[in-house]
Amino acid sequence: MASSIAEEIAHDFSPFIRVYKDGRVERFFGNDVVPPSINPDTGVQSKDVVIDPETGLSARLYIPKIPNPRHKLPLLVYFHGGGFCIETAFSPMYHNYLNSLATEGNAVIVSVEYRRAPEHPLPIAYNDSWAAVKWVASHSSAGGGEVWLKEYVDFDRVFFAGDSAGGNIAHNMAIRVGSDGLDGVKIVGMVLIHPYFGGKDPIGSEGDGAATDKFWLFVYPSSSGSDDPLFNPVVDPKFSSVVCDKVLVCVAEKDFLKDRGWYYKEELGRSGWEGVVEIMEVAGEDHVFHLIKPTCENAAAMLKRVACFLNENNA
Repeated sequence: MASSIAEEIAHDFSPFIRVYKDGRVERFFGNDVVPPSINPDTGVQSKDVVIDPETGLSARLYIPKIPNPRHKLPLLVYFHGGGFCIETAFSPMYHNYLNSLATEGNAVIVSVEYRRAPEHPLPIAYNDSWAAVKWVASHSSAGGGEVWLKEYVDFDRVFFAGDSAGGNIAHNMAIRVGSDGLDGVKIVGMVLIHPYFGGKDPIGSEGDGAATDKFWLFVYPSSSGSDDPLFNPVVDPKFSSVVCDKVLVCVAEKDFLKDRGWYYKEELGRSGWEGVVEIMEVAGEDHVFHLIKPTCENAAAMLKRVACFLNENNA
């Protein structure tokens, strides 16, 4: 009997994740990890830090080759994707991408390792991410103890970024800074790559939206539903309080989330928010193609666009 229960499926979101009625979680990919390193090609160094020993919240830090403490660098706080439930900050494809972005953008990067659903359902990932943001900000004064942040970061040039679910988190962190405040740092900009948003009323190529709604409630069972402002940001009364001055939204032509990205861009532009929002659509590509095919021409072009975004208008 026990073995029969163990094989009964409670939630099946193949080919990504499956949960059995006995609580066992089966992730079909995104389980591989790589250690921090010194990249032999770029000279980018990385290391792992524990932010909160009680929860296990941690991050991987990246610094470009031989930074000069007298020339402070922009800081990118990055939130990985994976539907809030797969992949990690230590996955090979994120490690490789952020190595490339650190050198191309000449930036320090903090890649946040938040706890994942379903073992840790939302809003835990949001709470972990906010704790990481506050930890980063603590280094603008005497409070923080991480040397790489204290020595090399210009806290007047801080950015949030993420892909897919990580793009969702990045937006919500910018909203939270706008409402709660964050001493000692200036959030200059935000990069949302193929952001995972939804809504009760489907738009564009989303179909009836049933699958998206079901997955959102899987990772956030206590959510109010698809028009939860955490998932459908344009219904949020605080939407126009996005804290940064500029936003870059990246979408891909074949991605089912493309129309949500465009919708976000258009609605933010007319929300009363006083910043500048841009969009980059890549033809012929699908969701997070830049992670899956990092050496392709389109991935290289998008990497350069993000790197330029981190450095434009800065002397």
